[in-house]
Amino acid sequence: MAILEMNSLMNKNIFTKSLTILKKSPIECALIGIITLTLTYVVLPNNVNANVDVDRANASLALEIETVQNQFRSFGQLPEAGLREPAYTITVPATAYNSLAGQTDDTPFITASGTTTRHGVLAANFLPIGTRVKIPEIYGDDIFIVEDRMNARYNKRVDIWMENYDDAIQFGYKNIQIEVYPNK
Repeated sequence: MAILEMNSLMNKNIFTKSLTILKKSPIECALIGIITLTLTYVVLPNNVNANVDVDRANASLALEIETVQNQFRSFGQLPEAGLREPAYTITVPATAYNSLAGQTDDTPFITASGTTTRHGVLAANFLPIGTRVKIPEIYGDDIFIVEDRMNARYNKRVDIWMENYDDAIQFGYKNIQIEVYPNK
């Protein structure tokens, strides 16, 4: 009961103070309103001025959407950039090799650049590691990357890694034309 009486007294007190403020002259009320409005613009400019750069907001939203979509893409999927024209085309002798102990060093499945052997690995001493090469006569648009080295005596030859020993033997020794693409 005492709580109800206290609440009632508090409500009456708030109501009385509100009436006292309203009893002031209209000039005083207008002055209070102007001061309140001015302070609101000065103290809270971001809340009062709701001007939003729409282009920036859209760009930010598009970036967030792209980030979410990227989380659902397959691992390693990158946008297609396409290749430029080859820097040059050259005819070179070519052989094939496997990851067999007699054809490699003591780490047969690791290339000179530290990657694992797989389709698309090319060994060449005359091209920098990372150079992209196409062999259109044999592999069409497949891209090979120079990731391995050969014995130093083979300075103008390429060696194509193959998984199967029989495929490498069948490939043999050929003169092939390669397209060398510039490093970025």
